[in-house]
Amino acid sequence: MELSSVILTTGSSAALFKLANAGIGRLHIPESASRNVWKWRNISTSFVHSFITAIWAVLCFFRHPQMAEDLIETYSVFSHSLVSLSIGYFIYDFLDMVCNQKLIQCWELLFHHVVVITCFGLSVVSCRYVGFSVVALLVEINSVFLHLRQILRMASMAASTLYRVNSIINLGTYVVFRINTLAWMTRWLVLNRDKIPLLAYTLGSVGMAIMTVMNIILFCRLLRSDFLKSSTREAKKEKEM
Repeated sequence: MELSSVILTTGSSAALFKLANAGIGRLHIPESASRNVWKWRNISTSFVHSFITAIWAVLCFFRHPQMAEDLIETYSVFSHSLVSLSIGYFIYDFLDMVCNQKLIQCWELLFHHVVVITCFGLSVVSCRYVGFSVVALLVEINSVFLHLRQILRMASMAASTLYRVNSIINLGTYVVFRINTLAWMTRWLVLNRDKIPLLAYTLGSVGMAIMTVMNIILFCRLLRSDFLKSSTREAKKEKEM
């Protein structure tokens, strides 16, 4: 793929998600979310990206199963376009947060986005490790439920059955598509050390280490917020009866 094609796809993607954000702003916003309209629009746009990417990533391996056997050299225009589209999204989201939030509020996500943009950028420019990048995007299957969780909380539906069901699915997919996927990717990097240049290996290893720590911390927060606290509240109610 030529560099001009990569830049065009990435730029178009960033513009597309900017337009999606503007379109969401024209839709009905729950009264409870009107206190922070920017956050509602930002999370809703992230949900759109996750939904598209989750389906697209699965289709990449379904349409080109040979890519699973060679995550370094084998790729298709379909999979390359997915990684380029995601770079565009992360660039859009990075700029959206920089323009609308204080650095202390979002530095973790900004750092995450810089790591992802750098790793994915290396992949699409060199046309190598595209399959590995698509594996990384399988985590977006969980992101669908992770973002839906935030949307439901902002819509004051945290006490609903839908929220409870989503919380269970969210935690399950978190373990399968985030923690397990990151563990598998780390193992793959170690096993294929001899096939990977030092720069790419170092960048991948550092990125994986950062992602693993961030995801373990987020998992603990989700577990405490959606399950441990609710269990404590129920225990208190039983004591009061």
